[in-house]
Amino acid sequence: MMTANQTIDKIASLLGDDASKLLDHTSKTVDKDSLYTPGPGRIDDIFAMSNRSPQVMRSLAALYGHGRLANTGYLSILPVDQGIEHSAGSAFAPNPIYFDPENIVKLAIQAGCNAVASTFGGLALMSRKYAHKIPFLVKINHNELLTYPNKYDQIMFGSVHQAWELGAVAVGATIYFGSEESNRQIVEVAQAFEEAHDLGMATVLWCYTRNENFKQNGTDYHASADLTGQANHLGVTIQADVIKQKLPTSNGGYKNIKFGKSHPDMYDKLTSEHPIDLCRYQVLNCYAGRVALINSGGESKGASDMQEAVRTAVINKRAGGSGLILGRKAFQRPFKDGVELLNTVQDVYLNEDINLA
Repeated sequence: MMTANQTIDKIASLLGDDASKLLDHTSKTVDKDSLYTPGPGRIDDIFAMSNRSPQVMRSLAALYGHGRLANTGYLSILPVDQGIEHSAGSAFAPNPIYFDPENIVKLAIQAGCNAVASTFGGLALMSRKYAHKIPFLVKINHNELLTYPNKYDQIMFGSVHQAWELGAVAVGATIYFGSEESNRQIVEVAQAFEEAHDLGMATVLWCYTRNENFKQNGTDYHASADLTGQANHLGVTIQADVIKQKLPTSNGGYKNIKFGKSHPDMYDKLTSEHPIDLCRYQVLNCYAGRVALINSGGESKGASDMQEAVRTAVINKRAGGSGLILGRKAFQRPFKDGVELLNTVQDVYLNEDINLA
């Protein structure tokens, strides 16, 4: 086992030329003291006085209390729902062992994840063997992507009650904010999250933006800080307990697409061009960090996956986020290497020298 100094040296080495930029940055946008940040007391500090029932808080405690990051306030979740979202062949061909859902669960357990997120079918087959060994997060809606031409919609693949019956501690759902179908999706997911809370489960929302007009003059604003920040704010409004969002890579979506409402301070005072400051604006929109923000690990690109995953973790943590939900980078490689990648990301959150910017 590496010491804390050895860990920070490894992380700095992986960050390469970005090490100083990311590890030494001091944010001058949103003061870190104005945010609710991850820690062992998150459930007591945030949810004890909320409308969440004792059963929901027990589910949140199971989520936050499992794996290598147990009781730190941080989350490391393995998501493997890409067999639907990206086709099983494209997702699992690089490592066919994951056509078998048991190997998905085994990877999450071996890597010390807080939870495993997957489909009704995959988790249902494994429920009696594993639901008591690692928290299950059931993804209840998907974009099925077998329709031609493709359309960007999320449809329910099962009921919240089914998720509860198979032993899940939480349900997850996606809303494509900005899409033609978003109004229906908001209503469906809000109702599903209400039922999940009634049954004592926690809720996780994939807050994605989706609209062809969000691409303007060669720039893709789907990951713009202002638009993803607003998506987060809509997500916490329907009472998501955890928000999952892509790391911001741009800003100025409202201004450049010329729609919606914005304010100059959004760009001049509350954010900067620095990636940590852009991510902090996402945290700010999650009720000033009262609701956890976990960022996406992104697609697998091969040799650069470890570096990119660590970079995302450092940005998320130093911005005030609560962890990563990282899938393809881990399961599209040999099992042992997937465990190592997930553990290295977790080490970012366990290292006290990597603190809030």
